Amino acid sequence: MATLPTYTFNPGPSAVYPEVRQYLADAFEEGWLSAPHRSERFTTLVRHCLDQARLKLNIPQDYTILFTSSATECWEILTQSLTPRRSFHLYNGAFGQKWFDYARALRPGCTGLKFDINDVPDPATLPFNPEETDLVCITQNETSTATQLRDPFILSLFNRLGPALLAVDATSSLGGVQLKFIKADIWYGSVQKCLGLPAGLGLLVLSPRAVARAREIGDNAHYNSLNSMVKQMLNHQTTHTPNVLGIYLLSRVLQAREGIKVIQPHLNERAQKLYDYFEQVQPLGLRPLIDNPDARSTTVIGLQGPAALIEDVKRRARDEAGLQIGGGYGDLKATSLRIANFPAVPDAAFEALVQFFESIRV
Repeated sequence: MATLPTYTFNPGPSAVYPEVRQYLADAFEEGWLSAPHRSERFTTLVRHCLDQARLKLNIPQDYTILFTSSATECWEILTQSLTPRRSFHLYNGAFGQKWFDYARALRPGCTGLKFDINDVPDPATLPFNPEETDLVCITQNETSTATQLRDPFILSLFNRLGPALLAVDATSSLGGVQLKFIKADIWYGSVQKCLGLPAGLGLLVLSPRAVARAREIGDNAHYNSLNSMVKQMLNHQTTHTPNVLGIYLLSRVLQAREGIKVIQPHLNERAQKLYDYFEQVQPLGLRPLIDNPDARSTTVIGLQGPAALIEDVKRRARDEAGLQIGGGYGDLKATSLRIANFPAVPDAAFEALVQFFESIRV
C-alpha cells in the first residue's frame, strides 16, 4: 500500500478535520449508521445541525437550508424548480461552464457569458434582461481557475436583478468565506472543501423570495422538487433517504469549529502570505496563476508554470516532503497547481509547504 501524504492541499475532496476519525467511531457506537430517518431522533439531529449552520456560518434565520447529495445536484434542482424559461450564467472556468451547459441541456433558452480570469466584470454591462430571466447564476469561488467574485460585485449584481433571482455556487468558499447571504437568493456548496468532511453531502440555502418563487412555479413532479424538499424540511426531514452519517458529521464539525468571523480572517492572512511569497520568490519560475489581486481566490491558491515543471513539483512534493499539491483543472490542467487554503488544512502544513519550495528553489 502506498504511503499517504503527511498533508494534502488537494482542492477537493480535500483534507478532513482530524477529529472526524473520532466522530466516525462515535457515529458507529451511537447507532447513527442504521438510524431511521423518519424518527424523532433524526429530526432532532437535523434541527441541531441547522442551528449550528446558522450560528457558525451566519445564515439568516428566515433562510431555508436543505440537504442534497452534492453541489452538482443543485444544478438540476434549480433548473427544474426555478427556471421555467431561462437562466443567465456568468463564468470563467470549468465548473461555471458545466453549470451553464447542464442548465442549457434542460432549458435550451439559457444564455451565458465567459469572462477572463483576471477580470472582475461590471454588473451593469452584463447581457441579460431581468424581466425575461428566471435565474442569474454565478460562481463565487471558481475552483478550476482559483478566482473569486467578492462582495462589491455580488452586491452590485443583486441590486440590478429586478424580478430575477440570484443563484451562487459557493462550493469552494462555504465555510471559509463570510458570505453575505442576504444579498443573493440561492447559495449552495458541498462539505468536502471548506467544511473539512468527506464528500457526499451538499447544502442548498434559499431566501424567502426563492421559496415563494418555487411555490409560484409549482414544480412538484420531480424527485428533488424544491417545493417537496422545503415542505419536508418544515418537519426537519428529507424527501429521500438522506446521508445520515454526513449530517451527523457536519453537526459535530460545526459545533466544534470557530465561527466564520474568526475563520475568514485567518484564511485571508494565510492566502496573502502565500501570494506574497510566490510573487516575490517565484521558486523555479512558478508564479501566481491570477495576476489581478482583486480576482484571486482566498481559499484556492493558483500557481502557473511550464507543464514539465508542474509535474516535477508535484512529484517532488509528494516524494520528498510528503505533500500532495493539487493539480490544475480543465484547460489549465497541465500548466497550473492549486493549493487548498481550507480551514481543515493546519498552519503546520503551510509552513511545510513553504519549506519545501525553499528547499527546491536553489
